[in-house]
Amino acid sequence: MAEFSRNIWAPWRMEYIGSIDTHNAGGCFLCRYWTQPEQDEANLVLWRTHECMVLFNRFPYTSGHLLIAPARHVGNIEELPADLLMHMMTLTQDAVSLLREIVKPQGFNIGVNLGKCAGAGLPGHIHVHVVPRWEGDTNFVPVLAGTRVMPQSLETLYRNAKEASAKICLPRTC
Repeated sequence: MAEFSRNIWAPWRMEYIGSIDTHNAGGCFLCRYWTQPEQDEANLVLWRTHECMVLFNRFPYTSGHLLIAPARHVGNIEELPADLLMHMMTLTQDAVSLLREIVKPQGFNIGVNLGKCAGAGLPGHIHVHVVPRWEGDTNFVPVLAGTRVMPQSLETLYRNAKEASAKICLPRTC
């Protein structure tokens, strides 16, 4: 077997690895994004409401991976008032509706990682993950090579989502 066939290169992962220190050095990136509404497109912020924002995950598990985050820097679910938690869930419904429209998934994983040991990349700022799924989207590539295949750029997906949001009047909570 030739040497090159043993490796699957994912140079985009270096952006993620390098961003860990950058995000931490500048404080919480979700808090920073909240204070930069003029940078929404660059930050991939799709929607803002009075208390939350919905944005594309810059380092997604699958195409269309969205995050729903409150404006408050809160790390524990117990610290969220019930109305804010409900607001986040309503935005989660809207995110699912949008993703059904633009990427046509066959299912979803929706969850919150509480604490670093539970997989929270940003344990101090709670956020909901909405991850579209398709039959067979977990294959040998992530298992053997630790690499995910994304069929669409984040910028194209962002533009499609903005257009579809306007057409189907999402989010409903504004």
